[in-house]
Amino acid sequence: MLLSGKTAFITGGSRGIGLAIVKRFLEEGANVALCGSRQETADKAVETIVAENADARVIGLSPDLTDEAAVEQAMRETKEHFGGLDIVVNNAGISQSTALGDYAPEDFDRVVDVNIKSVLNGCQAASRLLEAGGVILNTSSMVSKNGQPSGVGYPMSKFAVNGITVSLARELGPRGIRVNAVAPGVTATDMVAALPEEMIKPIADAIPLKRVGQPEDVANAFVYLASDLASYVTGDVLHVDGGMTV
Repeated sequence: MLLSGKTAFITGGSRGIGLAIVKRFLEEGANVALCGSRQETADKAVETIVAENADARVIGLSPDLTDEAAVEQAMRETKEHFGGLDIVVNNAGISQSTALGDYAPEDFDRVVDVNIKSVLNGCQAASRLLEAGGVILNTSSMVSKNGQPSGVGYPMSKFAVNGITVSLARELGPRGIRVNAVAPGVTATDMVAALPEEMIKPIADAIPLKRVGQPEDVANAFVYLASDLASYVTGDVLHVDGGMTV
């Protein structure tokens, strides 16, 4: 029960890695507000969780993450509902694989809005509401170190997430607020899990640990960084990628 009595606000929490983070936080005793892109997706995720665990202390929200005022209001609702706010996880994001010559301005704008602006909004709102001992966690990516062969907007946005994380660790540290990021590698989310074995095997063979990561592998890193076990860790980007960035 590493997070017993703590309350977490998690964006992108209705599926994939985000949903795994929500479930692990609940298992460790946290209260959780999960945010989905739409209220119906957030509600569906909550229904699934409660069906598995009727005692889960979880609510679903759907603020516009590109609107800082809406994000702060959702955090205030979370704080009022559970009686506090201790952890903010800025996990929502989108990927891109568009070739440079094919990028339209709106493609760049969308990845900046969702992957950078929403993280900044979450951090800014959290800085107003978290007390000393609070934690901000951002989702980065393996590509924030290695880049990728196409879709420059995505690694660009994750390099920015790393910069936000390291900088705010220095700014908010004197207030007792820790800021860290987790950088997943290839992970068996719905999209990867749906690939045929003949496509997954070469991917796994290229990873030093010889397997694709599971959402729970990534979620466990978030649990560690959110807990008091990491009370002297801030400004770190923790890679959870089977050794791909060694």
